[in-house]
Amino acid sequence: MSTPDLQSDRVSTADESAMEFGVSADGFPVARIADTLLAMVPARDGASFLASAWRLTRPLPELTREDFHGHEERLRDEAASTPWGPSQLATIYAEGIVSHMTAGHGGFHLSAERNIRVLPMLRESSPWYE
Repeated sequence: MSTPDLQSDRVSTADESAMEFGVSADGFPVARIADTLLAMVPARDGASFLASAWRLTRPLPELTREDFHGHEERLRDEAASTPWGPSQLATIYAEGIVSHMTAGHGGFHLSAERNIRVLPMLRESSPWYE
């Protein structure tokens, strides 16, 4: 979720849906992908969490921390969003299930709620699956 400036940018894709990137009223990076909103919410220790919301229609610069309910993962910084490096493409399959592709690798990230539902013999201790 790179935000090169403090303005909101809309990016049209081939299927005419739009992705929008910006900065929230509280100053953290936010993105809108169809009905899903993602935010890099700062934690008290200087790290950040990937948070999500759904079906908010207000402009990105008006969103605040209180708008985001889902905490998906802890992020070291914007570029370090996967164990394999920066995510170049993320596909949300369902709440808590996200596929990430990087320059040389990729895999799935499961929220804690989804990971606990994986059969114990197949479950990883990390929420990342190749």
